[in-house]
Amino acid sequence: MASGLSPLCFVLMPFGLRSDGRGAWIDFDAVYVQLLMPAAQEAGLEPVRADEELLGGLVHKSMFERLVLSDYAIADLTTANPNVFYEMGVRHAVRPYSTVLVGADLEGIPFDLAPDRILPYDLEGGRPRDVERDRATIVRALRAARDAATDSPVFQLIDDLPVPQIDRLKTDVFRDQAVYSTRTKARLARASAADAAAVRAVEEELGPLADVEPGVLVDLLLSYRATGAWEEMCRLAEALPEPLRRAVLVRRQYGFALNRAGRRDEAEAVLEEVLEEHGPSSETLGLLGRVYKDRWQETAEQAPLRAAGYLDRAIEAYRRGFEADWRDAYPGVNALTLMEVRDPGGSRQQTLLPVVRYANERRVNAGVADYWDHATRLELAVLARDQDVALAAARAALAVVREHWEPRSTAGNLGVIRAARAAAGEAVAWAEEIETQLLRAADEG
Repeated sequence: MASGLSPLCFVLMPFGLRSDGRGAWIDFDAVYVQLLMPAAQEAGLEPVRADEELLGGLVHKSMFERLVLSDYAIADLTTANPNVFYEMGVRHAVRPYSTVLVGADLEGIPFDLAPDRILPYDLEGGRPRDVERDRATIVRALRAARDAATDSPVFQLIDDLPVPQIDRLKTDVFRDQAVYSTRTKARLARASAADAAAVRAVEEELGPLADVEPGVLVDLLLSYRATGAWEEMCRLAEALPEPLRRAVLVRRQYGFALNRAGRRDEAEAVLEEVLEEHGPSSETLGLLGRVYKDRWQETAEQAPLRAAGYLDRAIEAYRRGFEADWRDAYPGVNALTLMEVRDPGGSRQQTLLPVVRYANERRVNAGVADYWDHATRLELAVLARDQDVALAAARAALAVVREHWEPRSTAGNLGVIRAARAAAGEAVAWAEEIETQLLRAADEG
């Protein structure tokens, strides 16, 4: 069957790296790419992944359309993610068959879902272990679902429950839109690897933003971020339709872009509003800490007393961000770096450093580290004057750069440490060379 005519398979699952609740991490993107997506394709289906977690839990029309109208669905119940359970409930309420349940940790599955209904898959280091075996099991289940009388417990337990009648024209239109959305996201991924003009070209073909699927719009926003097009990010965030514009992810990215564009007051206001409405989080406070850090650097020469106040506020925001989620070392290492300026070797820095190092080591040792994990390890090593670890972390970070502004940001942090130590009469040549290599990578990106 041609790819363009294959039935759609909606995949319900978490995104990115998630804790399993017992100290380990699961790379759900790897689960999708290595296991679930190819299983659906081998079964003759076209996989479409849910995107509502990227939208901060935002429930939107296209998500319900995919739940109701997709011919098949795979629900990954690993970690008992509440969004996935909600979506599965909607699916079971309207579709009597063709929903396949999978999971890597059946111990956390609620009693109402008997384990024999869930296809297990194995993980090692947070990624699929026996890909071929588990993929084959899922393929068989998807093919069997074509002829299943029912796999929904709702329709199994309630006799004579009417099955919703869905107009075929509506499903055809939906299918075209879903496939278009998936292919547009792939185009955006290619464009973001080029430049902002390429991303803008894709945007101009989308038409009115109100008619575009929210997941595509979020990808568009993040594609502008990947190219460092901060003003484009701001323009797009301000033009997005409600309620997407109010989604936490969008507002955080808007605050991030405002700050990068030099609009500090607006950035602070946006991030403070998110904190007031949704409470402290490592990501929001980390972004707010960056606003104060940039203000400190901008005013350090002309207004040193005011700059000192901004420095203190930056340290406090980063510290609070780390305390909001001890697993996220990013705000913690930023607090430590700025403490190197305020009070190098002080009691607060020495108390915080081993905790941040432990959080970082857990991620790196779990085999799920991304650029920021390696960059954090690099900064911690420079703070500890550990050349060997710093060089190893720098090599690892430079090998997984995703967006060209990332190594420039890390080089900026190393520059803060270098300047603080230069003021104390200390020069570290190997650390300066790493900083130079990071800047070179940013320029080449």
